[in-house]
Amino acid sequence: MAEVVSPITRQVTKGSQENVTCFVDINVRDVEDCLIYDRHGVSIPFKTLYQDRKSVIIFVRNFLCYSCKEYVDDLGKIPREVLEDAEIRLVVIGQSAYHHIESFCLLTGYPYEIYVDPERRIYQKLGMKREETFTNSAQPSPHVKSGIFMGQIKTIWRAMTSPAFDFQGDLHQQGGAIIAGPGSKVHFSHLDMNRLDHMPINWLLQLAGAQQTIDFSHKPKIIHI
Repeated sequence: MAEVVSPITRQVTKGSQENVTCFVDINVRDVEDCLIYDRHGVSIPFKTLYQDRKSVIIFVRNFLCYSCKEYVDDLGKIPREVLEDAEIRLVVIGQSAYHHIESFCLLTGYPYEIYVDPERRIYQKLGMKREETFTNSAQPSPHVKSGIFMGQIKTIWRAMTSPAFDFQGDLHQQGGAIIAGPGSKVHFSHLDMNRLDHMPINWLLQLAGAQQTIDFSHKPKIIHI
């Protein structure tokens, strides 16, 4: 899945870790008792994800969104030892019905934890946006390979060819990312402004304590820092 290469001391992100202004102050106590559902429809309280260890929790727009699919493609390439060495829990949250989880994991190759918040209670209480905002200064996501036009075509085609013919979530809902735990401590949070506003995965991993950087360009490889 990955190979070790020469070390680097700085990763490429949306700017620099020192100058970024995307941190949003949130309180996970507001959502700790909200229920999320696994691929079998079994519910657990949201707080279960971060009570015992530090967790990187990614909220995606919807499972048919091309940019979310390609972002989760790269999340699935993270070597398990990177998470285990840093004692990080990686979780994806969607907002579809739970029965869409299995097919989404098969499509993306994502092997880690994934749940859904079908009523979007956590999305709403954390203040995640329902409309897209684009700015001239925004930099493209390093994890999204498709252009907007082709990406939209892919999304529509997948919707048309899915058994339920639905978009597997609210099309207007934006996502975000938080790093929380152990306990209710929030170390970092970001609310996406639009479908391309994902935080770089390496940055999230390093903020959570990972000591390796992964090159997602073609063949994923670990770069020890």
